[in-house]
Amino acid sequence: MTNNNSTSLPPRRSNLLISAAIIVLIGAAVWVYKHETASAPAKTPDAPVEITSVLVKQQDVPRYLTGVGTVTSNASVTVRTRIDGQLDKVGFVEGQDVKAGQLLAQIDPRALQAQLAQAEAQKAKDQASLMNAKIDLQRYISLRQQDAATQQTLDTQKSLVAQLDAAVKTDDAQIQYAKVQLDYTHITAPISGRVGARLVDPGNIVHAADANGLVVINQIDPIAVVFTLPEDNFQDINKALHASSQPLSVGAFDRDSNAALATGQLVLLNNQIDTTNGTVQLKAKYQNPTHVLWPGQYVNARLQLSDLPQALTVPAAVVQRGQDGTYVYVVNADNTVKDQAVHVVQIQDGIAAIDQGLSAGQRVVLDGQYKLKPGATIVEHADNSEHAVDHSKLTADDAVVSTTANQTATANKAVSGAAK
Repeated sequence: MTNNNSTSLPPRRSNLLISAAIIVLIGAAVWVYKHETASAPAKTPDAPVEITSVLVKQQDVPRYLTGVGTVTSNASVTVRTRIDGQLDKVGFVEGQDVKAGQLLAQIDPRALQAQLAQAEAQKAKDQASLMNAKIDLQRYISLRQQDAATQQTLDTQKSLVAQLDAAVKTDDAQIQYAKVQLDYTHITAPISGRVGARLVDPGNIVHAADANGLVVINQIDPIAVVFTLPEDNFQDINKALHASSQPLSVGAFDRDSNAALATGQLVLLNNQIDTTNGTVQLKAKYQNPTHVLWPGQYVNARLQLSDLPQALTVPAAVVQRGQDGTYVYVVNADNTVKDQAVHVVQIQDGIAAIDQGLSAGQRVVLDGQYKLKPGATIVEHADNSEHAVDHSKLTADDAVVSTTANQTATANKAVSGAAK
């Protein structure tokens, strides 16, 4: 028989070989790791992030309510004729500004002049008859005293005098009526304003019953803006009206550019809320000498209620929004940042009013937040002064904090030392 153990290694020797192989592999792995670690470049810290910062300010902040409004003329009159006749001439140019009492149109007056002359002639006739009747009455009185005339004759004469006296009064009324009708041939402007397109040309026969009239006058200085606000704002408006001794201020702003057009006063808080859309109507009045507001124009009407006294303010761009709400990046003394949760009371005119989370004088990041994370090192942007100029225009006196060149150099040296 063949002996199989003659070709196999002894168990002890086999274990030694396996252990040696494992030790060799471990040593090789250690050598490779040390070699790669020694040859890998040292990790450098993150470069500082360039940002622009501002100081948290404390100031009075006005509270506004904004609604979409329509510019309407302060008064609008459709000028019509009160009598029928031929339109002889017009006394205005289309689009002209006219004054109250200015001649606008002339209607042919000849027929009415003749009626006036007829009434005056009738009055003269009745006055002559009255004078004769009064003389006869004096004669009958004398004859009656002499018992030469009957009492009936005297009474009849008294009645005739009274009738003729009433006739003269009627003539006076007819003359006055004829004069009024004649005045209607001169059509004058009832208000000051701007005339629109001429609706009837000279030569046409016009009637008092015509629907369109002759021309429309719109009073555009002063002018009005009608706007609406949600009914939820009614109590705030009502409280502000009772708390203020002066009419509330209402600004009018262009809807596209948001440029300020005019500032006026609130003249109407409507006496009921519109139940169909849940809004309340308001009306403001503006002086409009340069005609920047025009009837039919859409504007943003901004009603100023009151002020938030000594509110903490930052530019609106400082405020960031995350899953947990609004926050800002606060700059620490060592030029690192942290995210700070804040509560925003309102944002308007590019200014955010904060009532929780900040204190006056703190530095917060205005620009460059998208590169930041909590604990990141920052450095002020080199052109911070230029940003300050632009930002002051946008945020109404909030100045950007400019870091000096020495502070920037110090921060850079600190980062370089940490890298070494």
